[in-house]
Amino acid sequence: MLSAREAATAACQAKYEAAKLTTDQKNKALIQAASDLRKNTDKILEANAKDVLKARENGMAESLVDRLMLTAARIDGMAKGLEDVASLDDPVGEVIGMKKRPNGLLIGQKRVPLGTVAVIYEARPNVTADVFGLTFKSGNTAVLKGGKDAAYSNQAIIESIHESLNLCNITPDVAVLMEDNSRAASNELMKMNDLIDVLIPRGGAGLIRSVVENATIPVIETGTGNCHVFVDEDADPEMAVNIIINGKTQRTGVCNAVESLLIHEKIADTIMPALAKALQEKNVEIRVDDNLLQYVDGGIKATEEDWGTEYLDLIVSMKTVKGIDEAIAHINKYNTGHSESIVTKSYANAQKFLDQVDAAAVYVNASTRFTDGAEFGLGAEIGISTQKLHARGPMGLKELTTTKYIIYGDGQIRP
Repeated sequence: MLSAREAATAACQAKYEAAKLTTDQKNKALIQAASDLRKNTDKILEANAKDVLKARENGMAESLVDRLMLTAARIDGMAKGLEDVASLDDPVGEVIGMKKRPNGLLIGQKRVPLGTVAVIYEARPNVTADVFGLTFKSGNTAVLKGGKDAAYSNQAIIESIHESLNLCNITPDVAVLMEDNSRAASNELMKMNDLIDVLIPRGGAGLIRSVVENATIPVIETGTGNCHVFVDEDADPEMAVNIIINGKTQRTGVCNAVESLLIHEKIADTIMPALAKALQEKNVEIRVDDNLLQYVDGGIKATEEDWGTEYLDLIVSMKTVKGIDEAIAHINKYNTGHSESIVTKSYANAQKFLDQVDAAAVYVNASTRFTDGAEFGLGAEIGISTQKLHARGPMGLKELTTTKYIIYGDGQIRP
């Protein structure tokens, strides 16, 4: 079994080779990896079936089983993601500005890889391919620590990727999957300052909190999404219902799904009958404040805890507000910095919402489900950063690079 330190050592030793690969070499390997994922679909599905069976035997919620489950279409989507990454511009080597100083020095900045990127993630096997594609194209190496619930799936996917890399004469150590799925291995990985340059947790609040509290290496927080939709007083009711239903039910176990609704008190009579009916037709449990109980047959009275909960399930909380200022204050108090949306016809309120809501992605008249690397034109994403330093929002290729200063002189010395 490959230990945490063995996996990190292998990836660290490969990072200088990875940084030297040309764009053409990287793109050819990505295209090969996409082809081999499709070729190995049956093998990957067989492995995934073992994980799904075990998850259901262990009582995993169906919304989380959906995140774990692969289909031929989802594997094709993973392959398409690698092809999309191959088609994107390579950020490595880009020179950002070049200025001449009075002493004749030319000073600029150049994009370079972060180095070795470790990613700890839960039962989402598609992340294995996404992380490989993005770290590889951006010149990094990756240490992948997947959840034990997806162990068979992750192993099958990484074996397919390694097959492709070997065909392209590239060391498979550019993407190393830790075989030890224990919590102890995760804790060990979090403290490998000598081998890992940055750590990215992808998962629920518990995982992210554990990494932030225990890691001694730099961390980029991603994932937790207590996302809101605010229905303003002059919103188009039909549009609002459609956006909410999409945000809540299109996929429930994802971080950009809607968890909480704010309804302007002046539109409650107009929208609530249709909204409650549409949610209940989708089997959504509705937890509401006192003002909205009258509109929801079988509605459950919400508690303070509901306003801050990421359900990842067919549950939604709902509260009335007196206006946009109260809505913004509520969102900024309870949100997790992920994705927030307003439904309104008011240009002034739309701009106020965009300006004052503190989140990585803020929408006007659209579903929060669009907060996604592919939907933003990044090909894929290594995660959705909910913090403010280094990266924020969906993280693509550029967010997996840093810069270094490059200075050209002709003999200058400092007086």
